[in-house]
Order: sequence, then C-alpha cells, then structure tokens
Amino acid sequence: MRLDHISYACTTTELADVVQRIGSDLGATFVDGGRHPSFGTRNFILPLANGCYIEVVSALDHPAADKAPFGRAVAQRAADGGGWMSWAVSVDDIAPIEGRLGREARPGHRIRPDGQDLCWQQIGVLDVMDDAQLPFFVQWSSPASDHPSTGGSVVLERVEMCGDPTSISDWLGTDHEVPFDGITVEWVEADEPGLVALWFATPHGSVRID
Repeated sequence: MRLDHISYACTTTELADVVQRIGSDLGATFVDGGRHPSFGTRNFILPLANGCYIEVVSALDHPAADKAPFGRAVAQRAADGGGWMSWAVSVDDIAPIEGRLGREARPGHRIRPDGQDLCWQQIGVLDVMDDAQLPFFVQWSSPASDHPSTGGSVVLERVEMCGDPTSISDWLGTDHEVPFDGITVEWVEADEPGLVALWFATPHGSVRID
C-alpha cells in the first residue's frame, strides 16, 4: 500500500491556467493525461520522484460526468471553488479491500493522447464524496512501466491534512502513515476535512501549493 496520486479539481475553463500556475510554481511541466471516458473527465499529469503523481482534473460536458462518482466528485469540487480534492492509495491486491468494504471495485481507464489505454480497478470514491479526508483505493492493471509517476523529478515533501488520523487508519486497515512512506503528514485545522496543501522540494527551494 502506497500513495498513488493526489487530485486537484477545477473547471474545464480553468484547466489550462491551473496547470500553468502549478507547473510554473514547481518549475516543472505537466503532460496531457488524456480522458477518462467512463468518468467524463480529463486530466493533466505531473510525475513526482516519490513514485506518485499529481493530476489536475476537470469534468467534461458529458453525460458520464453526471453519472460516474468520480466525475460527480470532480464537478462538485470545482463548483465549490476548486482545489485539492482527493488522494488515492495503490494496492497490489484490491480483493481484501472489497471484502472489508463489502462491495466490488469498479474498472477505470484513461486514454492518453498517444492512444495508450491505462487501466485499473478502484473502490471508495463514493466514500470520499461523503468524507474528503479519506482516500480511495486503486489496483493498476497496466504495466508498472506505464504508471504516470514515471520520469518525475519534483519531490513531494509534506502533506497538510485536516481530519482524524484514527478514522483514516481504520479506513486504510493499517496505520495512516504507511502509504506516505517518507512524506510527512502535518495535521492542521481547516474549515473542512481533507487535503489542505502540499509542500514540494524544487530546484528553487520548498514550494507550498494550496
């Protein structure tokens, strides 16, 4: 179990500006991640040196965005002003998570601009919509060499989180610090539970993105 990625939601009209702003702050370049056909969303990806990545994601004007839990979550976060939306944990075998939660994982896939189709199973997005501090779980079906973190150089150093460590540990089925593996988690006060800000090590020093 490890941190897989962190999502930043915005509207489609804001997508280019958000990607440019965060990329400029970090001294790094996002790549076009393509579209999630079954979610009604699209994203831009920034690989990180930690073996994880961040995505800036927006909901498209498409029926799938109104039906799929992830599309609805993105649209709702964007409507609320946008910002860090969720974090995902990667597992080697999602079956124990299915057993613990009492339901089946659902397939997800993203078609990159080069036509490559990345595939995975995921579970827990609906729960994230109810409690933003919780992660959802993914098990990748695509080869490790195709993981979106490949080639990252910016380092995620610290995560500011508002929430309850015990609730997150219970949800994960293990200690809440396990998925972060060297990334510091700082518990802070905020108006709503969930991700508050991320700190990155860049060639220009430490940068905080909220």
